[in-house]
Amino acid sequence: MITETLYEGFLRAHMNGIPLLAVLVDPDKLLPSQVPNFIQQLPDGTTHIFVGGSEVAVGATEALVTRLRAVVEQPIVLFPGDYRQITTKADGLLFLSLLSGRNPEYLIEQQIQAVPRLLHSEVAVIPTAYILIEGGHHSAVARVTNTKPIPQEQTETIVHTAKAAEYMGKKLVYLEAGSGAKFPVHETIIKAVRETISLPLIVGGGIRSQQQMDSAYQAGATMVVMGTALEEKLLKDQNI
Repeated sequence: MITETLYEGFLRAHMNGIPLLAVLVDPDKLLPSQVPNFIQQLPDGTTHIFVGGSEVAVGATEALVTRLRAVVEQPIVLFPGDYRQITTKADGLLFLSLLSGRNPEYLIEQQIQAVPRLLHSEVAVIPTAYILIEGGHHSAVARVTNTKPIPQEQTETIVHTAKAAEYMGKKLVYLEAGSGAKFPVHETIIKAVRETISLPLIVGGGIRSQQQMDSAYQAGATMVVMGTALEEKLLKDQNI
């Protein structure tokens, strides 16, 4: 029996209209000891677990991935804020280029530093265009990378950035409103990007309800990423 690769799973979902749902966990907010409770809170239909954050303590990512690996069936995919978060214990890695910004550190420098950690590993590396879009909140991504998000009214700029990513050979496009966003990427933007590119499209940031998820899927998202909403629920349940 031939098992499809991680990226082939994205492509199959993209071509067949199968909605994918990733839950993003930040190693600085979810401790390995909290994983059992986290697993119980996973939304129905969760297909992937993303692990990463803008600022993460050294070793925290690997510790969390190791604990998750023991109890979850979904692929564990790294969504790293920098190369030090890379661990070969994950199934895959979104090899991010922050194309919405012009800081070379996040366009190429971090990627070069990641190579020694990936060169002889079996982690599935997926070249991903990361496009930060205004979400009504000064996100950690914008602060750490010293870049500005693209305003949502600049749809043409967002679309052209996504298409440039496809021309450059990226395999995924990720539209991100940022952690803690007050509002998600608008469906008109998702639709415009979907109509222009042929790549699987990931949308995250500010998605807190089923209605928002459905709107993103209907507009053309291949995958929706939830993070802050689940974190808030976990903290509330633990009375933190």
